[in-house]
Amino acid sequence: MRFDEQYSGNVFIKSHPSYEESQAVLYGMPMDWTVSYRPGSRFGPARIREVSIGLEEYSFYLDRELDDVKYFDAGDIPLPFGNAQRSLDIIEEYIDGLLADGKIPFGMGGEHLVSWPVMKAIYKKYPDLAIIHMDAHTDLREEYEGEPLSHSTPIRKIAEHIGPKNVYSFGIRSGMKEELEWAKKNGMHISKFDVHEPIKKILPQLAGRPVYVTIDIDVLDPAHAPGTGTVDAGGITSRELLATIHEIARSEVNVVGADLVEVAPIYDHSEQTANTASKIIREMLLGFVK
Repeated sequence: MRFDEQYSGNVFIKSHPSYEESQAVLYGMPMDWTVSYRPGSRFGPARIREVSIGLEEYSFYLDRELDDVKYFDAGDIPLPFGNAQRSLDIIEEYIDGLLADGKIPFGMGGEHLVSWPVMKAIYKKYPDLAIIHMDAHTDLREEYEGEPLSHSTPIRKIAEHIGPKNVYSFGIRSGMKEELEWAKKNGMHISKFDVHEPIKKILPQLAGRPVYVTIDIDVLDPAHAPGTGTVDAGGITSRELLATIHEIARSEVNVVGADLVEVAPIYDHSEQTANTASKIIREMLLGFVK
């Protein structure tokens, strides 16, 4: 993979022209090969970039401008349509390259399974890694209808890989009873329904540790983000999600990477979901890249 040339299509607002001079790299993972309900998240990264032109460059929340952060939009990783395993291998190889160059990876999905190879690659560099996971769903299945490569399995995979006690899930309101029982038995932290206050309590325990933040847009209530593959009523507001990002940004954890996944633009003609996702990406860049 080449990183020295900026993506020729639309780029996220204020993307820096130089890969070499950038601290962070924004990239897309346009894969939805394993979704169990509504496909279309492979178009999420492109649309998030396109609507970012409507963003202000300044954050009222963090008192920073995008000019204060050097990040490079590398575009979408080219993934072979329909080949889940090969796609995951390509993503992991891509992240290995970013980390070797000392860059902070910021991913846009794509289905949530794409987070698995990213977290696996980051764990190779940071063996004391912790995961902060915000989602409507547990994603702790071993398989879905006999298939272990599924968007319902990435958190189970990373929990088994780095140890369940190093994975912290928030906003959970949907999943199998067996998934919750497995989490409880193995010491994994799951916070049901709420996000901001539970994370606020956990952050002091993670002070000084490398942390990867993964956000499924469906942690938001469908009223705030209808454009996703598996909507689930009873979620949090966009205001709470933004407050949570800022809480993490102001904490003493070391964010070594982040992603936002499962934006499926086709199901939201208002583009509310893509616009919200774009603002979340802006706040993560401004908050997590020091």
